[in-house]
Amino acid sequence: MLTWHLVHIDVSSVGLSRFSIGGMSKKEKASPASVRKLKELLHIRDNRFCADCGAPDPKWASANIGVFICLKCCAVHRSLGTHISKVLSVSLDEWTEDEIESMLEVGGNSYANAIYEAFLPQGYSKPNPDSSHEERAKFIRSKYELQEFLKPSLRIVSSNSSSSSFRSCNPGKDSESGFDLDLSQAGMVEFIGILKAKVIKGTNLAIRDMLSSDPYVVLTLGKQVAQTTIIKSNLNPVWNEELKLAVPKKYGPLKLHVFDHDMLSKDDLMGEAEVDLQPMITAAMAFGDPDLLADMQIGKWLQSNDNALTKDSTINIVDGKVKQEVSLKLQNVESGEIELELEWIPLSQ
Repeated sequence: MLTWHLVHIDVSSVGLSRFSIGGMSKKEKASPASVRKLKELLHIRDNRFCADCGAPDPKWASANIGVFICLKCCAVHRSLGTHISKVLSVSLDEWTEDEIESMLEVGGNSYANAIYEAFLPQGYSKPNPDSSHEERAKFIRSKYELQEFLKPSLRIVSSNSSSSSFRSCNPGKDSESGFDLDLSQAGMVEFIGILKAKVIKGTNLAIRDMLSSDPYVVLTLGKQVAQTTIIKSNLNPVWNEELKLAVPKKYGPLKLHVFDHDMLSKDDLMGEAEVDLQPMITAAMAFGDPDLLADMQIGKWLQSNDNALTKDSTINIVDGKVKQEVSLKLQNVESGEIELELEWIPLSQ
């Protein structure tokens, strides 16, 4: 499990080579097994789109930043220099074991963007697949070279170990200049953690076509939206898909909607539900670093008439991770249940 801590950032002294993980010291050629792991990482849903512009099917990666990018954004990354972004082709270049290890430890685009875009101004327009080279260059330089969208007290540090970490330096205060940082940052969004939501399966879902449905699940947290794949003609679908969402400091419920995919008309709603994140996040913060705890129950979200739970939902430490199994009865529909497994990863301990 990644461990996240806070540290002061000095953007004036060195480039984002400090953002590499593990120091990139190993020159050993990657084994076939490691290359397969890299390609498996690329095929995770969040990594199927460019981290910077959202273009589908990226074939390039920044090995020291830990993101997958498209060819057009790749050109901008190369112009930054390898001390900031070391660009490699996923399939054409020769990778080292350390480079692949670093990519795997970061976890891909959603994890990296939760850090590099944590303070992206509300209403800020990121580049899209059709953006000009100038628009891409401005955004990518701001994001990685100037570090304009990072929380002021955060940086990712290189270390001689193989683990990725954030380190502590008096959160909320600039230790070198001596003045307090205003972490509220009006007009900005401050994230406190990452929610990994594994959509496991649906049971007895509603019929929306002639005899069946083509269901998919959409999760919404604030303005973020994540979606599973569509499963054809199945009222008891099994997804086992992991979706990731950054959790803002002022978070609301995780909203879940199930839809039936239609080719020729608007997708039909197959039910909805909400997940209260407060019990899990509050329990996790109260117990501290889960890596230091044995497997145990640390909290519970109780089933009641005011929520969609089919049964009480326990919050547990499992192998150093904060997890919660959630079984939901879909609302505003004739039938259907959804099972989730949630995992909480704080950005600070």
